Amino acid sequence: MAVAPALAVSGAALGGAAARAPRPTGGGGERRRGSPSLLVFGRTGPLFPTRGAPVGGWRRRGTVRAAAASGGKVVVPEGENDGLTSSADSAHQFPSDELEIPDITEDQMESSGTMIGAREADAEALNREVLGSALQDKPRIVPPPGDGQKIFQIDSMLNGYKYHLEYRYSLYRRIRSDIDEHEGGLEAFSRSYEKFGFNRSAEGVTYREWAPGAHSAALVGDFNNWDPNADRMSKNDFGVWEVFLPNNADGSSPIPHGSRVKVRMDTPSGIKDSIPAWIKYSVQAPGAIPYDGIYYDPPEEVKHVFKHPQPKRPKSLRIYETHVGMSSPEPKINTYANFRDDVLPRIKKLGYNAVQIMAIQEHSYYGSFGYHVTNFFAPSSRFGTPEDLKSLIDRAHELGLLVLMDVVHSHASSNTLDGLNGFDGTDTHYFHSGPRGHHWMWDSRLFNYGHWEVLRFLLSNARWWLEEYKFDGFRFDGVTSMMYTHHGLQVAFTGNFNEYFGFATDVDAVVYLMLMNDLVHGLYPEAVTIGEDVSGMPTFALPVQDGGVGFDYRLHMAVADKWIELMKQSDESWKMADIVHTLTNRRWLEKCVTYSESHDQALVGDKTIAFWLMDKDMYDFMALDRPSTPTIDRGIALHKMIRLITMGLGGEGYLNFMGNEFGHPEWIDFPRGPQRLPSGKFIPGNNNSYDKCRRRFDLGDADYLRYHGMQEFDRAMQHVEEKYGFMTDEHQYISRKHEEDKVIVFEKGDLVFVFNFHCNNSYFDYRVGCRRSGVYKVVLDSDAGLFGGFRRIHHTAEHFTDGSHDNRPHSFSVYTPSRTCVVYAPADTITPEISIEESK
Repeated sequence: MAVAPALAVSGAALGGAAARAPRPTGGGGERRRGSPSLLVFGRTGPLFPTRGAPVGGWRRRGTVRAAAASGGKVVVPEGENDGLTSSADSAHQFPSDELEIPDITEDQMESSGTMIGAREADAEALNREVLGSALQDKPRIVPPPGDGQKIFQIDSMLNGYKYHLEYRYSLYRRIRSDIDEHEGGLEAFSRSYEKFGFNRSAEGVTYREWAPGAHSAALVGDFNNWDPNADRMSKNDFGVWEVFLPNNADGSSPIPHGSRVKVRMDTPSGIKDSIPAWIKYSVQAPGAIPYDGIYYDPPEEVKHVFKHPQPKRPKSLRIYETHVGMSSPEPKINTYANFRDDVLPRIKKLGYNAVQIMAIQEHSYYGSFGYHVTNFFAPSSRFGTPEDLKSLIDRAHELGLLVLMDVVHSHASSNTLDGLNGFDGTDTHYFHSGPRGHHWMWDSRLFNYGHWEVLRFLLSNARWWLEEYKFDGFRFDGVTSMMYTHHGLQVAFTGNFNEYFGFATDVDAVVYLMLMNDLVHGLYPEAVTIGEDVSGMPTFALPVQDGGVGFDYRLHMAVADKWIELMKQSDESWKMADIVHTLTNRRWLEKCVTYSESHDQALVGDKTIAFWLMDKDMYDFMALDRPSTPTIDRGIALHKMIRLITMGLGGEGYLNFMGNEFGHPEWIDFPRGPQRLPSGKFIPGNNNSYDKCRRRFDLGDADYLRYHGMQEFDRAMQHVEEKYGFMTDEHQYISRKHEEDKVIVFEKGDLVFVFNFHCNNSYFDYRVGCRRSGVYKVVLDSDAGLFGGFRRIHHTAEHFTDGSHDNRPHSFSVYTPSRTCVVYAPADTITPEISIEESK
């Protein structure tokens, strides 16, 4: 890396904080003068202490060698480091002639679950002494890099692109080495929120901000009557501004909890007030346009204390995708508290084991769906307080649900009032300059992932949400846009490897993703990372140590695109082999989360599958006391079939956007006023209405509507997967793709799936192959009355295997009605809790 880290400096460089003079508080008390406690080890140790750590608290035998290096400053070297080292042998390497390291016995190392070498043990001892006993509960050393060569064993075709892939891995190793050397390793580097932004110590509050373009800076807010001369900040050689505010004389905080705060800077673009980049909470006052940063430090009795352990990662991931604000049946912005009490139990009852929440990071524009982030460390205040969000997550854990955050690191809002854009008055602060720093389609700013401080900011952001809020992982948005300089726009990916490993690849961005996955999986082994990638980049979901990008799952976006393509055709023309190919066309050993539709298809201007299938008939013919129509019958049947075959063949995880399980009849239209685009085109608004920005869960619950049967089928589908784990079963065999019959038959584990997509033909005594002999019975039937079907299948019938068929060792005969899907299981595996009769 050519850019020097802003805080890789010695104690002398950090000691330039501008400590403010004490003055009377509202209560008549005086602030005590003091200085922040700083414990700095320079190149070879932790840069920042825990709260209240005494200066000089280590017993020395000599001097810390790095303290004198480069006049007290450390600059990341420009050239390659031939002797690349890992966190284990570089990050905390303290020579024994300089510091006394407490001895750690072999028994102590074994009790932590990991046998580590002597140097690693020393590093762990230092970490525990500096960071406290909390570190004893979880691993805090990110494993060292591997050799990155296993990907070539997995796919020999990658050997033709070895130069690119080995360059990528060498850059990753080099940055790991630099972070180890100058920041104390990824573990310490990713805790930079303990140094930047606002941090409370026993003596007062320190505020730091990286803004190299600013000429001057001052902290302003309610606490000092917005006086820019009261708390002026000092700047170090790396562009970091800092001010220390001592406690009041009575020991209270110099900034009251809930105070509005901003940083006022004289910049190349003029004087501006900005919300601190690392702010933990921001709000929009009623009637106001800009947001205000909020100093968030609630009293202990207000802070949420987590009571329930985080669930273990399930083998099969079944994700319910949600948006807190639109999760109410009422036309309003819902709250974290209501979501906790009303929506989470629904998700649990439906049979999903994970909830994915959109729009958590603060975003000034509600209609952006949360994807134009302005304040990266702040949970959206529209829905409640940070403590409310923590309570939501704690309740989800109590229910056994993983909570995944839809995190946005692919771009940032172009908003200059509330966000990072132009923060220090320059175009190049966190972002690329010029056209490369602007996403022309999204109207947003693009991060410069090759900059040290951008890595610090984003890696710390990921760590913050996992550590502070106990999220169980992430769905990373817009990863395709990150990985290519063309952002995947106006590009058709064909699978040619030149499309993935060439000059259009943003290697800096890919390396950032490798570092992020390294960090998340190293410190939180149970955490899940999912990447939204439409390109199909090879190695995307392989471990970083093996040379991969490191995601647990790729979001299998091609499946939803295929279903929308088929929606525009008559189902009589659907090709069975085409459907199967799309669902199964994914890379070996790289897991996918599949879905038939997500929030994208629910937005105004697009159509959900249910709306494609049933259109306006949904408004008049969904009541059971009225006659149905052929359109409704067809739509409900295909809706169920599409969802089950997607789950059955599409991947190792499954995702559904809230409400789509029962065919939600309305699109999503955020409240908006009229606007005129720069092109001159006028777009009418919707009178800022919330009527289409909600989820009508009452429709799925109403047993007098046909929506209810669709919802019940989805619930039964989830529970069958929970029982049999068919998504991740290693055995999969597709025995039939019959174009004339429109029949698809496949095995997942011991289950046999039979799909008849024919619009008219039903088949008696239709023979299907299987691998296991014995007796089979129906375990899931889309034609069941409970699911809005025509009750053409007898669920008590027993099907005995007899002879081979379709290259399978055994087979049995079934009745397969038109437009149905049926799952058969060995009779000895069926239990009452998953029988159709018990699903009601």
